[in-house]
Amino acid sequence: MKWYPNTATEAGFPIGGIGTGTVTLGSDGDLRDWEIFNRPNKGGQIGYGFFALHVEGQDKRDTRILRSRKTPPYSQARGYHPGWLYGMPCMERSRLSVEYPFADLEFEDDSLPVKVTLTAFNPFIPLQAEDSGIPAALFRYKIKNESGIPLRTTVAASLPNLAGYLGNDEFENMLLPQGARNRKKQQGGIRGLLMENPSCLPEHPRTGSMAILTGDPEGEIQETWLTGGWWDGMEDFWHHFSQDGSLGVENTVNSMESWLGPHKNLRVGSVGITHMLQPGEEKTFEFVLSWYYPNRIKSWDEDTPWNEGEETEKNYYASRYQDAWEAGADLLCRLPELEKTSRLFTKAIYESTLPEAVVEAVCANITALRSTTCFRIADGTFLAYEGSHERKGSCPGTCTHVWNYAQTVAWLFPELERSARRIEFGLETREDGCMPFRNERIFGSEPEEAVPAADGQFGTIVRLYREWLLSGEEEFLKELWPKAKKALEYGIRNWDPDEDGMLSGRQHNTYDIEFYGTVPMLNSIYYAALAAGEKMAIYFGEEETAERWRELRQKGSKKMDQELWNGAYYIQKLEDIGSYRFQYGEGCLADQILGQFFAHVNRLGYLFPKDHVRQAVYSIYENNYRDNFIGAVNAQRAYAMEEDKGLVLCSWPQGNRPVIPFCYSEEVWTGVEYQVASHLIYEGYTEEGVRVVEAVRSRYDGFKRNPWNEVECGNHYARSMSSYGLLLALSGFHADVPNRELSFSPKTKEKDFSCFFCCGSGWGIYRQSRDDQGRVTRKLEPLFGNLEGFTLKGGEQ
Repeated sequence: MKWYPNTATEAGFPIGGIGTGTVTLGSDGDLRDWEIFNRPNKGGQIGYGFFALHVEGQDKRDTRILRSRKTPPYSQARGYHPGWLYGMPCMERSRLSVEYPFADLEFEDDSLPVKVTLTAFNPFIPLQAEDSGIPAALFRYKIKNESGIPLRTTVAASLPNLAGYLGNDEFENMLLPQGARNRKKQQGGIRGLLMENPSCLPEHPRTGSMAILTGDPEGEIQETWLTGGWWDGMEDFWHHFSQDGSLGVENTVNSMESWLGPHKNLRVGSVGITHMLQPGEEKTFEFVLSWYYPNRIKSWDEDTPWNEGEETEKNYYASRYQDAWEAGADLLCRLPELEKTSRLFTKAIYESTLPEAVVEAVCANITALRSTTCFRIADGTFLAYEGSHERKGSCPGTCTHVWNYAQTVAWLFPELERSARRIEFGLETREDGCMPFRNERIFGSEPEEAVPAADGQFGTIVRLYREWLLSGEEEFLKELWPKAKKALEYGIRNWDPDEDGMLSGRQHNTYDIEFYGTVPMLNSIYYAALAAGEKMAIYFGEEETAERWRELRQKGSKKMDQELWNGAYYIQKLEDIGSYRFQYGEGCLADQILGQFFAHVNRLGYLFPKDHVRQAVYSIYENNYRDNFIGAVNAQRAYAMEEDKGLVLCSWPQGNRPVIPFCYSEEVWTGVEYQVASHLIYEGYTEEGVRVVEAVRSRYDGFKRNPWNEVECGNHYARSMSSYGLLLALSGFHADVPNRELSFSPKTKEKDFSCFFCCGSGWGIYRQSRDDQGRVTRKLEPLFGNLEGFTLKGGEQ
């Protein structure tokens, strides 16, 4: 396990469900980045949300906030806000480790007679989006008595009532409406606090509730701290808790409110668990924090003003729960089953023989799926931004040309990607086949101009084929096939009007510019779309259509190889390139044969001569990989600095770099690095591919950057989920659910190989061994779902 000390201040693990938002657990044990309010909140601090420990035995007592000491710098214009508790006693040190979805945190404090550890998680079960979409986080503290005397030990969870929370003011005080109410609840063996605000309009976007729950009968509940204008409540809480571990009673001190104080509307509550620990004994103190913010602005723009009476959009989880208590109680009631299955996933993927950096890259970027980048609306439809800015979504509309790269959601939760395809084809694609690259109609908007992106339009056709392979749902494919045909034919008419198999004209793409001339990247995706379209047409018995698309692909592929191959890689061909901005000409583009990567993932075969493909992808590694960026010239956004390692989007090994190339050419994007690494592995360059992955993960080391937040245009950027392609490439895994076939062709440790696999019907572990005589033994170990009747195959594509 990789551990991040509390001095790795960038390390923070987001905990929450799919489409629910998250709370981040820092390497210091602090709770930060409360992103549960249907929008990002990076750096957003919520005061008085914490866990505390009290230990006493004989004539000695100790009390701590369960967070390690803050590391420098300490610069703060107004001092640290009292609610952040930086002035309170805390633990000496801590360290954090994650095996997704489980975060383990160990505290160290030589002055304490106990050992404190924490496990925190939200259930994560592939193919079970609902069980992986509970708006809650479980915190399980284990306290071990390392002294020679009995110790009375209390752990308390405290939380402010954030129903109606509107953000923080310039002094970092929480902006809260009047009328907040905390109330004790008990349901069977579960007890705790439900925090609501009846004064909030039911349809208001900030209406909601929070809860603290426990299944432990030992301890007490403080419904509401002492109220007051200033930090009266914390003073009173600490007075009682530090004396004997008790929580006190509301208004135990007779105090007048202050008209100036910022905390008049603040209502904090606490739930404590107390156990007597004998020498050497360890006990568990378990809590659930849950939340419920059902209403979203019915727009991609979270800052759209809302007026009373206007319709809002519901979160999908709001169709399952009535409030935060129901959500938290569901997690606690089904905890044994949910945790057991989540741990099966963890065991399957972390005990594989895949390189450590690969497992890390695959799992770390699952967080993007559970971040504010992604959400589900009332009917279960999956929607997403490209990423998340600090306070709002980045680049809306489940952008087709960015989500092209992402593989994680499709392979782990196929139903979510199928719902996205229904929007792209069923709702957004026009009758002429034009597919805007951002979804607008889903929220009732109609863009002035339906702008398609060549890579997005063709790539979505490939993804439709992928979704069918992973699910085998014929009705799904039948439903979308007519629009998919129109989309492919539109692409031919718009970008290949002479049907010579080569795209031309204005070609908008994921680099936010227009390419002109003949561009290998976009042509390769075109050929992958034609190949996927051919397969689907054959399935529906449309042989004439299939033949036409096959001939077009073969003609175009041959022509591209003849005209764009320079002996080492594929280049852009454009006459008078100097009269255009944002082109790249003779450069070595990292995405130059992106369509071939898509083809490998979906078992569509080679689109170009195999030797040229292998040489091209190796040339990308050879020319675009950097061991450091010291002295690099980059007038664009800087994602890799100084001694960082990484792979740039474009290089010009033969010179002739345009004065103004495409605007991201010198940048380093993890999503592109992962697809290049995956493609290197597919072509047999496993060592080089893994080296690229190691370079990425070395940048996200907890000190320089957060290991669980790979950025591009925003946090938790969707393109980073191309990292799942690494697992597919190294295992050679392919699923053909319609034909009930699973096949593997490992690219590493073939004599003793094991890895996690998942398709729409189930998941588990694949094991393979090869003896000295070359005999191969293959074994499928199903862990979830139903894989009966599947044939297991091996071998190359």
